[in-house]
Amino acid sequence: MFKAEQHFPVPEIADVPLAVREAVGQAGVLGRIQAGDQVAIAVGSRGVADIPLIAREVVALVKAAGGAPFIVPAMGSHGGATAEGQRSVLEHLGVTESFVGAPIRSSMEVVKVGELPNGLPVYFDRYAYQADKVIVINRVKPHTAFRGPVESGLLKMITIGLGKQKGAEAAHSFGFKHMAEHVPAMARIALQKAPIIFGLATIENAHDRPAKIVAIPAERLHEDEPTLLAEAKRLMPRILLDPLDVLVVEEIGKDISGDGMDPNITGRFATPYASGGVQATRVVVLRLTDKTGGNANGIGLADVTTKKVFEQMDLAQGYANALTSTVVNTVRIPMFLETEELAIKAAIKTCNATDLAKARMIRIRNTLELKEIWISESLLAEARQHPQIRVID
Repeated sequence: MFKAEQHFPVPEIADVPLAVREAVGQAGVLGRIQAGDQVAIAVGSRGVADIPLIAREVVALVKAAGGAPFIVPAMGSHGGATAEGQRSVLEHLGVTESFVGAPIRSSMEVVKVGELPNGLPVYFDRYAYQADKVIVINRVKPHTAFRGPVESGLLKMITIGLGKQKGAEAAHSFGFKHMAEHVPAMARIALQKAPIIFGLATIENAHDRPAKIVAIPAERLHEDEPTLLAEAKRLMPRILLDPLDVLVVEEIGKDISGDGMDPNITGRFATPYASGGVQATRVVVLRLTDKTGGNANGIGLADVTTKKVFEQMDLAQGYANALTSTVVNTVRIPMFLETEELAIKAAIKTCNATDLAKARMIRIRNTLELKEIWISESLLAEARQHPQIRVID
C-alpha cells in the first residue's frame, strides 16, 4: 500500500467565533430577543466542526442581547433515547455547561404542536417549546438516506432533532421514500407553533472544517436552506479513484456520520432513495470510534468486520436508531474475523477481482478524513496521473 494525498478546494473560516458574530449581526436577528427572555439553543449530536466554540459564541450573543440562554439536545433518538444519554452525547462533543457558559436542559418530553393532513403528528421538545425564544444550530449537508431540496440541516433538526424520540419516530414512520416532503412540511408547522427566531447553519469543506456560517431568520429557512445544501454538496470530499474491489474503513461511529460511515463517501446506502459515493465490491470496517459509545449503527452496511467491533457493540444503542428510523439493515452484524488482517484478507478473497494480487484497494481512516489515504499498488499508475492526487510514500 502507498500513502497518497487527495486535494480538494478547501475554503476555510479562519476565526470561527468572529464568523458567528458577523453572521448573526448581518441577519439582524438579535433584536428579536427581549430582556429576560429564556432562550433555548438547540445543539445536535452530529460531529459539527467547532460546535463547542459555535455554541459558546451563540450563548454569549444571547446574553449580550439580554436573554437567558440554555442548551437543549436536539438529536431525536440518539444517546439511547434517554435524557442522560443525550446530555452525555453533548458532553462528548465538548458542549459542556462550563465551556459554553449555559445550563443544559435535557428531557425526552415533547409537546404535540400539530399534524400533517395525512395524520402524521409533529412534536417539539418541551423545554424549547416553553422557552420565550429558540435558536437552532446545525451543519447543512447531504443526507445519507434520501434526496430532496432540503436534507440534513436546520429544517431536519427542527422536525426530527427537536421532535426527540416521538418526533423522530413520526417523521420516519412512512419511510425515507416520503422524507423529502415530510421534513419541510413538518418543520413548517413547528415554525408556526414554536418560538423559533433563527437558525445558524454551517457548511464544511472537504477537510471537515467550517467553510461558511450563515444565520437565517426563521421565516426564510425554507427559502434559503436549499441553496446552502447545493453549496455543501459541491464542497464534499470523495474517493477519487473509482471503482474499487475493496474499501477498508478503519473506524465508524455516530460522531462520524448518522450511519457510522457516510454513504455519500462509501456508496453503501441503507435505502434506495439516495445514491452516490464510490463503487466498492467489498467494504471492511476495523473498529468503532471511542465517542460512539458502542453505537455500531451502520455496521450492517459493511461486508466484513472484526471481532473487536463485535465486542465493542452496545446493541441497545444501535437498535434505538434502527427502531426509530425503521431502517434495520444498518444494525445487522456482518461476518467478523479474529484480527484486522484476517478481515481485510476475507474482503480481498471475496471481492471477485479477476486477479486478487491486483485488487483495487483503498484504506481510509474514516469518511470525514479523506485527505490522506492508502492505495494498493494496482492503483499507483492511475493515482500518479490524477490531477488531484499526490503519491507521497
